[in-house]
Amino acid sequence: MDFRKQKFTRTENVEFFGVLRNRVHNYFEAEDRSKYGDWSMVVKTIVMLLLYFTPYLLMLLGVVTHPLLIILLWGIMGLGMAGIGVNIMHDANHGAYSPKKWINKFLGNTLNIIGASADLWKLQHNVLHHTYTNVHGIDEDIQTPILLRFSPHEKRYWIHRFQFLYFWFFYGFLTLSWMTSKEFFQVFRYRNIGLITREKEFRKVFMRLVLWKVFYFSYTIVLPIIFFPGPTWLILVSFLAMHWIAGFVLSLIFQTAHVMPSSEYVLPNSEGKIENTWAVHELMTTSNYAPSSRVFSWLIGGLNYQVEHHLFPNVCHIHYRGISKIVSATAKEFGLPYHTQKNFITALWSHIKMLHKLGRRELAK
Repeated sequence: MDFRKQKFTRTENVEFFGVLRNRVHNYFEAEDRSKYGDWSMVVKTIVMLLLYFTPYLLMLLGVVTHPLLIILLWGIMGLGMAGIGVNIMHDANHGAYSPKKWINKFLGNTLNIIGASADLWKLQHNVLHHTYTNVHGIDEDIQTPILLRFSPHEKRYWIHRFQFLYFWFFYGFLTLSWMTSKEFFQVFRYRNIGLITREKEFRKVFMRLVLWKVFYFSYTIVLPIIFFPGPTWLILVSFLAMHWIAGFVLSLIFQTAHVMPSSEYVLPNSEGKIENTWAVHELMTTSNYAPSSRVFSWLIGGLNYQVEHHLFPNVCHIHYRGISKIVSATAKEFGLPYHTQKNFITALWSHIKMLHKLGRRELAK
């Protein structure tokens, strides 16, 4: 499906986002705060980087050599990888970490350091996912391998009847897919569909992709194999464990926001029109969870406030809790949905029920 031909209609609730945007703007003025990050983001950045690199150095320098402890250290690195993803690079690549573009670009490259491509992530996430959330054929977050079915518009196979049982295992392969094959397919596909328009830009993105992959696999696999006194298989198993943990954590954070019973799954009409304004579309395809848990919110980069993030992706996540009351009140005023789950366990249970529903019906909400 050509994403460039899809248009949001502007016939109903056109005033909603304008009113909401003004209220959020007034909130920042009244609080005398910037919409970007502050000192707390610097602290969080240091913590997440240390969580990833400290176990690596302890292993590489031979401080820890016991096989079980080595696997544990790599597991902690997996948590650090997820932490860097949701707490640092995510805001930076949205331009929300700092008003200075060079800082956003610099910290956005932390995604390259942990193995993925910031260039391609911004195209997939910022352009396709954030603009066309849950739109069939465009939003790659709901386009899954054959073993999983995230949309009622995708073909259903018999094995999907059991996806609510086995999804736990396959969620762990998210980042490993990014590190290996997915992004090489993406770079060519994005050129074909017009996300990368110039040949010079394509060559630049492709070359950066290759060089960062070489750097990543060099320091995560080659150097440990050379310097660690233990067997090679231990490094490889630990590497896979790190990625499984990171992929599992990231999948649960994001899928519980969009693959939910309350979520709409949009199929544009024959003219390429999506029957809503963009902001209303985001409300109908996105859900929050655990709004009262400050610690949980801190750990996952405020992404329990997915509604606020989708409506204001250029606002740093440390402000989502503050503006959430404005968003929910304005949605209620306009008679629009504001989906939220009391806690993460409730959200996860709803997600499991949705996977069960999608696995058993040809069409489901």
